[in-house]
Amino acid sequence: MHAIMLKAKLHRAEVTHAVLDYEGSCAIDGDWLDLSGIREYEQIQIYNVDNGERFTTYAIRAENGSRMISVNGAAAHKAKVGDRVIICAYAHYSEAELANFKPRMLYMAPGNELSHTSNAIPVQVA
Repeated sequence: MHAIMLKAKLHRAEVTHAVLDYEGSCAIDGDWLDLSGIREYEQIQIYNVDNGERFTTYAIRAENGSRMISVNGAAAHKAKVGDRVIICAYAHYSEAELANFKPRMLYMAPGNELSHTSNAIPVQVA
């Protein structure tokens, strides 16, 4: 049996560029790709916190240390500069892999400063 699980997440990153006339994708600071485990050309889901848009694209590498999140191509209609987004990658895991499974999550502060990382989401309380 296999399960599709959250592999990696960049939580509340700020869109720095929205480039309509560019080959589709989302450019992400290369340091964040490495830290999160998201691979270049990997499918990602983007959830726009500011306007509720949810869309699928793929990751490409932006310059290391640039703090760049560039939503490109047709997806540029779904996010504008300054919007806060959640970027997620999912993967298939076997039951054996799930025994030690931990997602990689990066939490962003204003200005796309990396606030902290985690591998667990706190239990939501009522």
